Amino acid sequence: MRILLLSGMHPLPTNVARGTFVADHVRLLRDLGHDVRVVNPLPRMLRYHETRRSTLTGVAKAPQRFDFDGSDVLSPRYVGRSSHASAWISASSVTRRLGQVRGWLGEWRPEAVVVHGLWPVALLARRLATDYGVRCLGVVHGWDLDVGVDHPQVGPRLRRFLPSLDHLVVVGEHMVDPAQHAGAASVSWIPCHVPVEKDWRRAMRSWRGRWRRDPIDLLFPSDPRRPEKDHWLALQTGQELERRGWVVGMTTLRQQPRTIVWDRMMVASLTLITSSREAGPLVAKESIACGTPVAAVRVGDLERWLPERCLAKAREPTALADVCEAVLEHDWTNEDLLPAWSRVDAVGAAWTQLLKP
Repeated sequence: MRILLLSGMHPLPTNVARGTFVADHVRLLRDLGHDVRVVNPLPRMLRYHETRRSTLTGVAKAPQRFDFDGSDVLSPRYVGRSSHASAWISASSVTRRLGQVRGWLGEWRPEAVVVHGLWPVALLARRLATDYGVRCLGVVHGWDLDVGVDHPQVGPRLRRFLPSLDHLVVVGEHMVDPAQHAGAASVSWIPCHVPVEKDWRRAMRSWRGRWRRDPIDLLFPSDPRRPEKDHWLALQTGQELERRGWVVGMTTLRQQPRTIVWDRMMVASLTLITSSREAGPLVAKESIACGTPVAAVRVGDLERWLPERCLAKAREPTALADVCEAVLEHDWTNEDLLPAWSRVDAVGAAWTQLLKP
C-alpha cells in the first residue's frame, strides 16, 4: 500500500533524537511492505526561538528537503506563533502547503494518509486525503488530548476537527475515553512498538552491590529542559537517596542518537521516570528491553504492565526513593516484564488490520 505520512515531529538532520517514535513507525510500515512517503511540516522561526523547547532544536535551519533513513523527506514551512497564539493563522498557513506537497508527490498517489500529532499538521493531512479520495488516520501521542483540547484557541478547533478523521489511533489505552469525549467518532488503541535492536537486548539484571554503600547510577531518560518530564522531582529523589546513605550519580538524555540512549540504559542501575504526563512512556519499555529495571511515578500506561514494587504511591521524593530501593533490592533474574502487546509483531499486526481497505 502507498502511505503518505505527515508529522510535525520527525527527526531532523541536526536533531536525530526528535520524534524518534515517528521514524520508528515509518520503518515498521516499510518493513511490512508498504511504500511510505514522509512530509514533515515545520513552523518558520529564528534560531533563538529554538530555546523555547528542546524539541524545537534544529527546526530554524532545517532544509526543505533532506534524506533520513535512506528516504527523501519534505519539510514545507508554515507560520506558527509562540504558545499557539492566533491559532487561525497556523491553521490557514499549514493548509496552504497543499499545492507544494502535491507537486512534490507528482504522479505518486497515496492509498491512505497517516498523521502523527494532530495540531496543526492534521488539517493539511485531511485536505490531502480529501483531494486524493483516501482515508485519513490520525495518531495521538499525548499533547493533543492532554493539553491541546483544553487550549483556549487550539481546543475549539481540535474538537471541530476530530469528527472529520476517518479513524483515530491513540498510543495509550487510557487515552481512548478522552479521545471519544473530545469528539473522535472512531478510536482504537495501538501502542508504539519497542524498537530496541538485538545487539542491545538483555535479560533483566539485578543490582549486586553493598546496600547504601556502593554507588548507583540513576538514568533520567529525557531532556531536563522539558518541564513535563519533571527533572526537579528526579533531583529531589536523588537527594533523598543520598540522605539515606547512597552515593548517587544521575545521567540525563538530551539529543543523543538512539544507540547511545540504549548504551546508557544498559549500564544504569535503574531508570527513573518522574513525568507529569506521558502516553507510554516508551522509554520504560526500552529500558526493560535493555535489561535495566524501572522506578516510576504512576503515569501513562505504566500501571498496566509494571509490577507494583516499581510504582511510587505518590509524586514525592520519599515515595520514589522507597521505590528505587525496592527495585534495587529485588531479584529480577528470569523475569520478563515486556508486555506482549508492545512487541513489534503485535503492533505490526494491528496496523496491518487497520490499514486494510
